[in-house]
Amino acid sequence: MLVDFNSLSDTSRIWLYQSDQKFTDEQVAQLEKDLSTFLTGWTAHGASLKAGFEIKYNRFIAIGLDQTEAAASGCSIDSQVRFIISLQEELGVDLLDKMNVTYYQNDRIHYKTLLDFKKMIKDGAVGRNTIVFNNLVATVGEYKVNWEIAAKDSWHSRFLKKGK
Repeated sequence: MLVDFNSLSDTSRIWLYQSDQKFTDEQVAQLEKDLSTFLTGWTAHGASLKAGFEIKYNRFIAIGLDQTEAAASGCSIDSQVRFIISLQEELGVDLLDKMNVTYYQNDRIHYKTLLDFKKMIKDGAVGRNTIVFNNLVATVGEYKVNWEIAAKDSWHSRFLKKGK
């Protein structure tokens, strides 16, 4: 059952997919249509799942699931991954590579491989206060407060120089 993403409780589960490139307006329109269709019919063991989505910054897909009525099962999560794979193929983007970093710099969003991001840290091009997207958040509540955070406060901190 498709619901407005903003109506989901803070305890709702979330999945985040970042694209390796910015979506065009046409791709966003197609994503909205495809996500609406998928989530309208998304089920777990025959029970309708109460889920919503949002597309942020023409680069991220956030899917939220209120698990108070029905929780995601292994099969329903697998169907979501298959759906995301089909979106990748349809749009010609990569949505599943978790070894990349998206961050703000000079008021723009940038996307780099983890290796390139670590080199940028070493070279001083990014630092502790660089705002990164922490795609490891697990709930809508965490997404609201801990998704766009300083590198020093995220998992990215393990790559930072101590004290700088």
